Amino acid sequence: MKSLVIAEKPSVGRDIARVLGCKKQAQNALEGENYIVTWALGHLVTLADPEDYDSSYKEWKLDVLPMMPDHMKLVVIRQSARQFQTVKNLIFRKDVKDIIIATDAGREGELVARWILEKAGAKKSLKRLWISSVTDKAIREGFSHLKDGRDYQHLYDAASARAQADWLVGINATRALTCKYNAQLSCGRVQTPTLAIIARREEEIRQFKAKEYYGLTLQAGHLRFTWQESKSKSTRTFSRERIDDAAKKLQGKTLTVTAVEKTKKRKQAPGLYDLTELQRDANKRFGFSAKETLNIMQRLYEHHKVLTYPRTDSRYIGSDVADTLKDRLRACGVGPYKKLAGALIMKPLKTNASFVNDKKVSDHHAIIPTEQFVQMDHMTNEEKKIYDLVIRRFLAVLYPPFEYEQTAVTASAAGETFLARGKRILSAGWKEVYEQHGDYEDEENEDADIREQTLPPLEKGCTFPIDHVTVTTGKTKPPAPFTEATLLTAMENPVRYMESKDEKAARTLGETGGLGTVATRADIIDKLFGSFLMEKRGSDIFITSKARQLLSLVPEDLKKPELTAAWEMKLSRIADGSLKKDAFLRDIRSYTQDLIREIKQGEGTFRHDNLTNTRCPRCGKRMLAVNGKNSRMLVCQDRECGYRETISRTSNARCPKCHKKMELYMKGKEETFICRCGYKEKLSSFKARREKEGAGVRKQDVQRYLREQKKEAAAPVNQAFAAAFARLNLEKEDK
Repeated sequence: MKSLVIAEKPSVGRDIARVLGCKKQAQNALEGENYIVTWALGHLVTLADPEDYDSSYKEWKLDVLPMMPDHMKLVVIRQSARQFQTVKNLIFRKDVKDIIIATDAGREGELVARWILEKAGAKKSLKRLWISSVTDKAIREGFSHLKDGRDYQHLYDAASARAQADWLVGINATRALTCKYNAQLSCGRVQTPTLAIIARREEEIRQFKAKEYYGLTLQAGHLRFTWQESKSKSTRTFSRERIDDAAKKLQGKTLTVTAVEKTKKRKQAPGLYDLTELQRDANKRFGFSAKETLNIMQRLYEHHKVLTYPRTDSRYIGSDVADTLKDRLRACGVGPYKKLAGALIMKPLKTNASFVNDKKVSDHHAIIPTEQFVQMDHMTNEEKKIYDLVIRRFLAVLYPPFEYEQTAVTASAAGETFLARGKRILSAGWKEVYEQHGDYEDEENEDADIREQTLPPLEKGCTFPIDHVTVTTGKTKPPAPFTEATLLTAMENPVRYMESKDEKAARTLGETGGLGTVATRADIIDKLFGSFLMEKRGSDIFITSKARQLLSLVPEDLKKPELTAAWEMKLSRIADGSLKKDAFLRDIRSYTQDLIREIKQGEGTFRHDNLTNTRCPRCGKRMLAVNGKNSRMLVCQDRECGYRETISRTSNARCPKCHKKMELYMKGKEETFICRCGYKEKLSSFKARREKEGAGVRKQDVQRYLREQKKEAAAPVNQAFAAAFARLNLEKEDK
């Protein structure tokens, strides 16, 4: 008799099969003497669409809402039906005595397997493989300490409750808003608070009133000293009179050093990457969107096999992975990393709790290199950039701390206090990894006005005549608009945007990772762009008029991060067995009814303020001018028509005159590049010019670009709306 092992992804399944000695190839499975290993493809089974419960739900009508099925049905996802049948056939094989769940060790991983088993009607005994990494050692140890599957029933209940709650609230609210206002309006407990956070920032910027502030610097003994207010310890004041008086008093005076403090400091390397931190850095440095970074990471993980699983929220590795560090260094120690990695391989590695901590490893450990030998010439330029970020961060944590001596000088003149600072590097440590990159500027200075400088030997009592006094001025700045990098940070830590001061809810939001998860945030941001609720101006993100109106129409509860916190608190109680799933879902059903009633009774209106005079070629109605993430489009205002056309796309082609990115306009017989400076060039002329310059555009790249353009033009007008229509997979964990 054999045990059937169900992994979450083919790559993990093959790793487990190799360790268990399963070499016989079967259809999407590997078989050995004691085990058969197969896998899901993420979710194979999901909650049924509304129309699967009642034919009256096929049409979007307000009077049939809320939709409240007595029992939530499971259906096989059409695209992966073949794999589901494979797994089902293996489950019912007569020589299979039990089933080992080997999906990701977490709530959604449990859901992936349990939904497959429930839909298949499996009755065989269950065991659970619970590991936080997929090294050979971890897999062997995990199989030698398999858990009873019944121990994870409460975890499954929590995952199932989360999925059903998102279906009940999200799909009903989306349909209600759309039908009530005849506009493509979608909402959810993650995307709507995200929009509200951006709206709040925009309001802060609008309300901001700049104030002029003043400071004082002086030159004495060839050194620059900065004035400091004795009471507040600030280097700035809003009183011009105060600064002018001080400046007058200092003329012709002598500066006396009153204190010299030298402090030796050590600074550890920044932590390893989780997905959100990597997406933030890639956006700041290369302008990559969260989705682009995830896609590149996925290729490096699945195709090149040189980086570990990307969808992780942990910045630590386990002690079992720490034992493999030298093998990983040998694998990645090529090209620009050869010298840096070689220096570590030649001596014993020192690990510490700043990056090795079994308790802080969640479903997956931090993103690090694998033991797979790297062939960088097989990577694209974008892949090399992301790989470089991960490898340098990995190398940095293995290097010693950055050590330096900080000198703080306090001086006085005419009753005023002045400061000067200097730094002497004792050991570069991990900064050697970034020697030519300048990636990590020091953040030691509490006040940016006090710039560090090279200081000569100074002692208390030294005096210097004041050579020059300068009054400095500046204006306070409003908070910056969100970029994708800072929006990811806000979604990860939304506590400051909570209206209530509930400490327990704030703590829960912090512990559960905020709004969305590392696996879903990129998709949520993309959906908000795709449904024209957000737009980019340069790299800054702003909500559209459509989103602003949506926020005025949607019930208040759905705009608050507190809703996610309240759900997560209850889901945690379900997972530990202190709350019944049915009790939670009863509350959700009641909440959904109240929500739909509130939307139905709403007295607001929705008005398209981006109507153009261009008529839709399908239905004849006026079209809307919208800004996509990287394009400008015309979209039919009738949600049932769905027609749209791309007017122009932002390209990577640079203007030969001003060197700014040009837009590619689609109208006419041939696409045309147009720059803001007025330069115009046909696509054929552009290609010919680039070939002549020796930097020709590859034919494959042009064809791929045009295919993507056609694909986008044919896609649903409102991707989030279409997703809701299909199965409302808005905040579902992407596993």
